[in-house]
Amino acid sequence: MVKISKEAALEYHESGRPGKIEVKPTKAYRTQTDLSLAYSPGVAYPCLEIQENPDNAYRYTDKGNLVAVISNGTAVLGLGDIGAMSGKPVMEGKGLLFKIYGGIDVFDIEVNEKDPEKFCEAVERIAPTFGGINLEDIKAPECFYIEERLKRTLDIPVMHDDQHGTAIISAAGLKNALEVIGKDITKVRIVVNGAGAAAISCTKLYMALGARKENILMLDSKGVITSDREGLNEQKRFFATDRRDVHTLAEAVNGADVFVGLSKGNVLTKDMVKSMAKDPIIFALANPVPEISYEDAMDARPDVLMSTGRTDYPNQINNVIGFPYIFRGALDVHATAINEEMKMAAVLAIADLAKQPVPDVVNDVYKVNNLHFGRNYFIPKPVDPRLISEVSAAVAKAAIDSGVARKKIEDWEQYKDSLSVLLGQETKLTQKLYATAAAHPQRVVFAEAVHPTMLKAAVQAKSEGICEPILLGNDEVLEKMAKSMDLNLEGIEIVNLRHPSEHERRERYARILTEKRQRDGYTFQEANDKMFERNYFGMMMVETGEADAFITGLYTKYSNTIKVVNEVIGIRPEYKHFGAMHIINSARGTLYIADTLVNENPDTDTLIDIAKLASRSVRFFNEKPVVSMISHSNFGSSQSDGAQKVRRAVEYMQEHYPDLPIDGEMQIGFALDKELRDEQYPFTRLLGKDVNTLVFPNLTSARSSYKMLQMLDADVEIIGPIQMGLNKAIHFIDFGSSVRDVVNIVAVAAIDAYVDKIKTRIKNQHHA
Repeated sequence: MVKISKEAALEYHESGRPGKIEVKPTKAYRTQTDLSLAYSPGVAYPCLEIQENPDNAYRYTDKGNLVAVISNGTAVLGLGDIGAMSGKPVMEGKGLLFKIYGGIDVFDIEVNEKDPEKFCEAVERIAPTFGGINLEDIKAPECFYIEERLKRTLDIPVMHDDQHGTAIISAAGLKNALEVIGKDITKVRIVVNGAGAAAISCTKLYMALGARKENILMLDSKGVITSDREGLNEQKRFFATDRRDVHTLAEAVNGADVFVGLSKGNVLTKDMVKSMAKDPIIFALANPVPEISYEDAMDARPDVLMSTGRTDYPNQINNVIGFPYIFRGALDVHATAINEEMKMAAVLAIADLAKQPVPDVVNDVYKVNNLHFGRNYFIPKPVDPRLISEVSAAVAKAAIDSGVARKKIEDWEQYKDSLSVLLGQETKLTQKLYATAAAHPQRVVFAEAVHPTMLKAAVQAKSEGICEPILLGNDEVLEKMAKSMDLNLEGIEIVNLRHPSEHERRERYARILTEKRQRDGYTFQEANDKMFERNYFGMMMVETGEADAFITGLYTKYSNTIKVVNEVIGIRPEYKHFGAMHIINSARGTLYIADTLVNENPDTDTLIDIAKLASRSVRFFNEKPVVSMISHSNFGSSQSDGAQKVRRAVEYMQEHYPDLPIDGEMQIGFALDKELRDEQYPFTRLLGKDVNTLVFPNLTSARSSYKMLQMLDADVEIIGPIQMGLNKAIHFIDFGSSVRDVVNIVAVAAIDAYVDKIKTRIKNQHHA
């Protein structure tokens, strides 16, 4: 576990803008009209609509995406009763987690009041502001009363996460852990060490899953809670046992199947673990020091199934797996409560997710290749991007089915897709690409299949249904790699181009290439030698129609690949040059940037081709191109050679393509700021239009622009490079591309290949 120093923590919170969260406007506010709409007089209209129907607050305000994280600071983490103000950093942190995992806005509210009645009154008075209330760090037993009262008096979801968050995650973990070892929850003996808010809620949820009360022993600081003990509160009394033969933790765990620790560190000894039943389950959830260390538990019993609250050990029980998505689902249906049905739906969704194939992003974060359901993985990881769609949808559906939803969801797949888009896991563009490619899967050759990223991408692309992969490489090596990475190559074709069995095909490809390039000095022997190279062989598969598309570039130099593609595939006859484009998906929309790969210092003729290719490619993605040709100059303000070549290209494009919105030369600031551009240059052909296509004057500026955006904004999605102007669907990828990056390009390549087939078919029918 990474050691966090006091100095580092204080610096993190103090540096730059103090704290961890801020409020940002979501509507335009630059003009007087914007401000008049946002405030007076325009704001009166939504106010009146809400007065007429209070539910309209969900339509016209942020209420439906706003949660209050409220605490009085009486039980802050492991710090205890440190006061409302002292707990504010924790509440801000909770707000940050809500935002990054659930896309939910948060106001953290610290109430300086320990009296439960007065605390509730304060919350009730501010509740109209919010779509939900997350109670946080309130000590027991007051927290039980506060939550129950607010659930009765408010018509929005209220949840004390310290109770129910841990309960939901640990219940999902317990369900799966028992499944791994084949034990029946109705028969197992469970020991719960701790009797606070979390322990009570956890145990009740275990019972909802089927655990029997008579099989449960609960302990507090005085030992086993027995029915003959005096002074028990209502919650403890419910779990008091009639047994008189157990008093200590050692006596309680002897022969037990499950230990759940919600108490303090180092109270469970190795001898106690040894006394437990076969395949013991230990959830040591005290933080930061668990009831027993992972190492000690495994040393005592190698057959143990272990969970902690720590990130550095398997099966972390972390509330962030639950609360952002539970509130997300509740907010999206305008729920009036978070009820037991919704909690159980979350439990089952989380448990089920752990049984599904693990996405590559999770493996990458944890530096593993083979996470799969079993002893070391029975709870999803907090970074699993599927949590928001699976858990939120399950909670929303349960809210609707149980009658606490004000809003219905009709299309559940569309709802899940919208959740992925919400957090930037996918965009509407990538969803559309995947759906289109999956409707017409093509045969795609993966040149560098021996690279782990490329191999994973091929398997993922097949599982997504967007292509039929063909792997170039040694079949024995690839199968060994796949086994070590826990990848399934079933149904995936492997072509070992160097194998003697491919001799005839290599020679056939060589003859075709020789005939094609004989006027360039090619000999058969030279061409035959080249067929031992993956790029030549793979591109020839596409050239001959034995494959539909080709992917390369993960570790091959662009210059080499460009040379091969020119020799084997060639440029479309209507162009003299080809290029590449990157797509930038950001909060402000989608931008298409060219040329980002091929032409280092294009002249005017090359820029004309790039502009034509870029416009064609934008239409390929079903958008209307609005093109700005970029320079350091604005409409003749500089007479440099660089500015003049861009100017000449613009003049040509405007003359030959009068219906295309294209203009320049212009600086990028004017290209992207419509109001500024229209004010300064009202004559522009782009008047009133938002530019979506940028043609840069050289490779350095284009490549630097998209790379800078990628590095500065983690929320920006980059798709590319996408080739423009080749005769076949040959696509390159960047060095260091992720699996997701590669799969995105595969989807583009598959669509590209399919569109080419359609065009060829139409052309042949026309000639016939």
